[in-house]
Amino acid sequence: MDTIEDLFRRFEQLNEIGAALSHERDIDRLLEIILVAAKTITHADGGTLYRVTEDERSLRFEILRNDSLGIAMGGTSGNPISFPLLPLRTESGEPNNSMVAAYAAIHQETVNIADAYQAEGFDFSGTRKFDERTGYRSQSFLTVPMKNHENAVIGVLQLINATDPDSGRVTPFSAADQRLAESLASQAAIALTNRQLIIQLEKLFESFIQLINVAIDEKSPYTGGHCERVPVLTMMLAEAVNETKNGPLADFGMSDKDRYELKIAGLLHDCGKVTTPVHVVDKATKLQTLFDRIHLVDTRFEVLKRDARIAMLEARLALREARDARAESALETDLARQLRQIESDRDFLRRANVGSEAMTAEDQERVSRIGKGYRWADVDGRQSSFLSEDELENLGIRAGTLTQKERETINYHIVATIKMLEQLPWPKHLKNVPEYAGGHHERMDGKGYPKGLRREQMSVQARVMGIADIFEALTARDRPYKPGKTLSESLDILGRFKLNGHIDPDLFDVFVRQKVYLKYAERFLDPEQIDEVDEANIPGYEAAGVAARHK
Repeated sequence: MDTIEDLFRRFEQLNEIGAALSHERDIDRLLEIILVAAKTITHADGGTLYRVTEDERSLRFEILRNDSLGIAMGGTSGNPISFPLLPLRTESGEPNNSMVAAYAAIHQETVNIADAYQAEGFDFSGTRKFDERTGYRSQSFLTVPMKNHENAVIGVLQLINATDPDSGRVTPFSAADQRLAESLASQAAIALTNRQLIIQLEKLFESFIQLINVAIDEKSPYTGGHCERVPVLTMMLAEAVNETKNGPLADFGMSDKDRYELKIAGLLHDCGKVTTPVHVVDKATKLQTLFDRIHLVDTRFEVLKRDARIAMLEARLALREARDARAESALETDLARQLRQIESDRDFLRRANVGSEAMTAEDQERVSRIGKGYRWADVDGRQSSFLSEDELENLGIRAGTLTQKERETINYHIVATIKMLEQLPWPKHLKNVPEYAGGHHERMDGKGYPKGLRREQMSVQARVMGIADIFEALTARDRPYKPGKTLSESLDILGRFKLNGHIDPDLFDVFVRQKVYLKYAERFLDPEQIDEVDEANIPGYEAAGVAARHK
């Protein structure tokens, strides 16, 4: 018989368990806590926790424990449960009332059996075979349905062999045991449901973020991979910093909540690109808008060649009447010279349009000379400048394919990102997402954008994302305007960025020292990009010595 003291002690245990259930985030650990707690407060030797499958047609073994036999399966044990599902209906569609766990789930009733070998109405043949095989004696059973706040059964808690704490003798489960187990099952079901709902909301939220990234990908296939890879590299570097025990970053640490917050920020770091015009994002050549306007320029060159031939032919007709053969020959020579010059200028503009190399001042002057020197007749017969002011501006871009205005348009995506993210009612554990995501274009020397923050004004997470964003862009092989750089080329550029105050110097040293670049490369880069890296020659890199100096 249960004493008053024992009941009070077990009620206290129940309260403590309820508090523990409300704090646990991991589903496997939560299920394990539920079963172990139920065993503890009822003095059960063993137990099983089942969950209703997604299709609500079966029970699935989740956790199995037996102290006497030393069995621990499922949960955090590392030993998977290979038992088949327990059907809630027979093949004919009738309720599976012969199995006690299924019966408890179907009828939402607790089943308390003093001795399984003498119980009627239930099939314990599997239990008997288990006992024969192991030498165990399964006797008392307490099977409790786990009902959530909607009164729906989401699992079943089954306890085996209540044991007298003093004598060690197996006894039936008492009425107090049953009430305590039912109370625990109710609390556990609510805790499990809440955790499942949180997980479902997190998955929904992450899926919505992926939806935004898919939209960006659909706008531009050249940035979709970026949205996928930057979060991965961000977490790789953050984990490397988290493992650093010496130097200026030794105090940095992340909890699971911190990791999730940074992960979400990484996924959303470029969400503002949904506002960026696709023809700017995908601008592979200087004259590209919705199409590459170099073809219009080619057409004008053909018009120039046609007009030159017509002018020569008209001049020849006049000279033939004067019977001046020498002058006719001079006309042919002059036409050939004009056509060579036109072809030369056309080839030059084609090369300039690619934007793969920086233009010299002489090249920029030649663009201007071609644009203003040639005249051509449009469809209305009007004489016009060969290149429009917009074409002159674009073809005269010194490096790359973007004008200053287009760079500002692209850079605005980070402003849009911050605006979008600051509009959301972030919960406490995600409140830093806008700062982390919105700071990856800032520089350590305060010359970045959009806020011009300095290093000390930024979190470590935002600085981590800045390095990840740059390294991914350097090595990306899916951009239309450049091939992906090798590891040694990318680390050389990053090292120079460290020296000129662009990126965080301590984070860069961890990036190299912990070989984060190589882990990333093995997962995302082409084999030909993974070349030999001589870390000693990376500009600005300080190896283990930097850690020793800051101990």
